[in-house]
Amino acid sequence: MTIPNLNNTFVKRGKPHQSIIMKTQTSIILVFLLSFTSSLLFGQDIAGSTDHPIITRYPNSEIKYYEVQKYQKYYIATGPETGYKQIDKWVEVEGKFTRIYYVVTGETTLTEVYRNYKSALAKGGFNFLAEGSNPVSGVSKEVGGRGFLNTFYSKNPFPTNAGIKINTGSSSSAGACYIAAKLTKQGSNFYVIVGGSQYTSSEKVFIVDIIEETIMEDDLIQVNAEKMLKDLNEFGKATLYGIYFDFDKTEIKEESKVTLDEISKLLKSNSSLNIYVVGHTDMKGAFEYNLTLSKNRAKAIVNELVKNYAISANRLSADGVGPLAPVSTNQSEEGRKLNRRVELVLK
Repeated sequence: MTIPNLNNTFVKRGKPHQSIIMKTQTSIILVFLLSFTSSLLFGQDIAGSTDHPIITRYPNSEIKYYEVQKYQKYYIATGPETGYKQIDKWVEVEGKFTRIYYVVTGETTLTEVYRNYKSALAKGGFNFLAEGSNPVSGVSKEVGGRGFLNTFYSKNPFPTNAGIKINTGSSSSAGACYIAAKLTKQGSNFYVIVGGSQYTSSEKVFIVDIIEETIMEDDLIQVNAEKMLKDLNEFGKATLYGIYFDFDKTEIKEESKVTLDEISKLLKSNSSLNIYVVGHTDMKGAFEYNLTLSKNRAKAIVNELVKNYAISANRLSADGVGPLAPVSTNQSEEGRKLNRRVELVLK
């Protein structure tokens, strides 16, 4: 992959600091290296942390939380809040995930940091999916407002004990900001999402998330009608991973047809068989939200089997248990993927 020849400038209180691009042999796209002293740049970072090579920090920033996941789903908000904790427009991506939480101290304003990140991304060839800044106090629902950020991070949560202050306040708290940008190079997608807020007049906090989108090979066993019947007779349930939904939706995606065909084949070949269709989720997000979503998705499957496969509604019951019956850890994306499933349970 060819690295673009980019020159990017971060500005601290009106004085430009010219960055240079470092060459690399990997698929990383661009590097912003600021020309200020290492003591200013690195400060008191937590052990094991580092800037992501795709974009560096603003001057006087310190890393206070750092996370890297080999593979994770991520939800990018591209529109404002439309109701209580409700955003309608999202883009779902997945791939290598890096989260860096920066604390910027001193007199620098939230707007200065926001504009510098926006300028650096624009010069790097990124396209903006959404961006906005609300520099005053208040819980704005617009893109970049505090209310918006709260809802956004409820879909992309951070540990409650991580000391991240982006959604908390103090007597001198003020505004917030948000940038979501995408760069496509030779078929690969890279996303940078920046969220920030003023915690105090002398402390601004920013989360920079980077997603390097990849396609994870699905090596989960594809279950056919014969295997479903065997599992139902042996275990009282059959576990399915081949029914797909868009993020935050209950409409069944077209690629689910293969699995639905097999469920229909199972039921039509075994006319005395009656089943519960049970939805399961991982542990990410609010419990009540996941519980409701799992139930509504199970209902959608039942409706599809009744409407388009002519299965009697009397033979099917829908329910969902959200994250309450995991089959793997919720601490990794691989485990969470196993927990997101549908089960057929014998009545």
